[in-house]
Amino acid sequence: MKLLLENCSEKIQNIAVELKQELQIHEGDEDVVLWTEEREAAGFSLDVKDGKAKLSYGSLAALCRGLLTLYSAKETTFCCEETPSCKDLGYMVDCSRNAVIRLPQLKKMIRVLALMGYTFIGLYMEDTIAVKEEPYLGYMRGAMTPSELKEADAYANQFGMELRPYIQTLAHFNQITRYDHYYEFVDCNDILLAGDEKTYVFLENIIRTLSECLSTRYINIGMDEAHMVGLGKYLSQHGYTERFQIMEKHLERVLSITRKYGYETEMWSDMFFRLAYDGQYYVKDKEIEYQLNIPSDVKLMYWDYYSLDTEHYDQMIVQHKKITQNVGFAGGAWKWHGFVPHNHFSYYASVAAFQACRKNQVETIVITGWGDNGGEASQFSNLPALYADAEFAYTLCLENNEALETEKFKALTGITYEEFMSMDDVNLLPEDKKSTANSSKYLLYNDILIGTFDSLVTKEVAAHYAKVAEQMKQLSKTSTYGYLFKTQEMLCRVLAQKSDLGLRIREAYKEKDKAALEGIAKADIPALIVLLDEFYHTFEQQWNLENKSFGFEVQCARIGGLKQRLEYTKTMLERYLANEVTQIDELETEYLPFAYWASAEDIRWTGYNLWRDTVSPGIV
Repeated sequence: MKLLLENCSEKIQNIAVELKQELQIHEGDEDVVLWTEEREAAGFSLDVKDGKAKLSYGSLAALCRGLLTLYSAKETTFCCEETPSCKDLGYMVDCSRNAVIRLPQLKKMIRVLALMGYTFIGLYMEDTIAVKEEPYLGYMRGAMTPSELKEADAYANQFGMELRPYIQTLAHFNQITRYDHYYEFVDCNDILLAGDEKTYVFLENIIRTLSECLSTRYINIGMDEAHMVGLGKYLSQHGYTERFQIMEKHLERVLSITRKYGYETEMWSDMFFRLAYDGQYYVKDKEIEYQLNIPSDVKLMYWDYYSLDTEHYDQMIVQHKKITQNVGFAGGAWKWHGFVPHNHFSYYASVAAFQACRKNQVETIVITGWGDNGGEASQFSNLPALYADAEFAYTLCLENNEALETEKFKALTGITYEEFMSMDDVNLLPEDKKSTANSSKYLLYNDILIGTFDSLVTKEVAAHYAKVAEQMKQLSKTSTYGYLFKTQEMLCRVLAQKSDLGLRIREAYKEKDKAALEGIAKADIPALIVLLDEFYHTFEQQWNLENKSFGFEVQCARIGGLKQRLEYTKTMLERYLANEVTQIDELETEYLPFAYWASAEDIRWTGYNLWRDTVSPGIV
């Protein structure tokens, strides 16, 4: 159909035109005139017949989702009614793990989320906020500037979306502890010194800046994973104090600031939950050890990305509500294990989580897109997970055991839902879609002489990557997100050559097969370096399209270090073959299988994403 907007307000016409640039559709010949009207009920209804479409909506977010339904429809006569199961549905973009999204791509993300029906988008900013009074906050880290925040905020608002800040007010300040000024009020590790006035001046500078730049009156103040709170400078100054006392007093001071600027406040639940339940998280059947004083106007956000069991989420929500009735939920769209997402696992975890949230009438749900250990995965790599979460929130497919409707996804991306989901195969999961293994990262950085992960490499691995490379090549030809698949194609081509190279080197060395070693040194390693260069260039293009250049220096060091190590291995093999050295130390060392925490040596179950621990057993 060809949609005509003459009967819509100018505001709605502008929304429709702006959103249409994200749609990959071919308009038919039949003209359909759109009529819109507001309604009190949440969600939207859509009635299309006789060349007219009537869209009734309870919010602009619902309107945008209704437009996606209408634009992507193949039928010319149909009715549709959707009511969201939660009041707020949002997505949080991680801007603190090197990858700080560029403003044009943030706007693109806003458009895509608006079409899915999301009501807010969050920016997770530990230190990546430009604050006038704090010049070293986010220095050389790509900090979001006030002008960028204001522009993004205004852009989101036109679609009925809020741009919400996610900050930290206690822990996770790793990047600023290097500066003496900030180290003065650091308790220990990455934790601010509770009770110190310099801490609260610092935090108010951040919160005031956000208040001036963003129209929303919601703020997430973090406070998660501060496990060593009170055990550094605080211990020296005040003696041992129970953590719940420190946390409660610190929370009250932070709340005095957020309330000053008119904010409704939410925070991650884990620290207070652990304090209430004697140090444990994910406790499903235990009585409260300490009754905490959580103000009623503070929302505790229960975060959980790992379970596939509905009962688990249900019981955890119940346990949270023993602390406070003001509880929200944070799920995960897995993109933090390396270059490749885990959209299948995200899907299955969300199926379980959303059922529990609906049962317990959880009103606020945010999906987190963390970028742990470098922010390597594309900002848009988890679109299938985000799409599925929106479908779970707006439809009854979970309760009715219906298959996920995916026609709208193709309109959004230009490829089918299943094709986009196939990106998971780069993590070597052709059989088990419920694993969070990430072979694509640890095999990339697995040292070909040390061979930490060589025991996980079966004879099928290289062939698998060669096959998936061709699969990704076909998808790379698509227009909008083809570049994502191009990066994955080149990664697979590297892995097809590299994954078993260490094994082949070790075997040839053990058998004293100098012809094989010569072939590896003269042909295999140089060819691999060429492929690695090609991967680097595609990855660089992806990064610079989506993210500010800050943070890519880490990727340069990692990939450049890998390349240099390949050159070193080539040189050592040549010296060995020329009898300049009598042995290669790494290959003389008795080889042990991978066994850091699991006994099973099955590549399908191994998740190991920290580069510093992957690249070497030494200190990095």
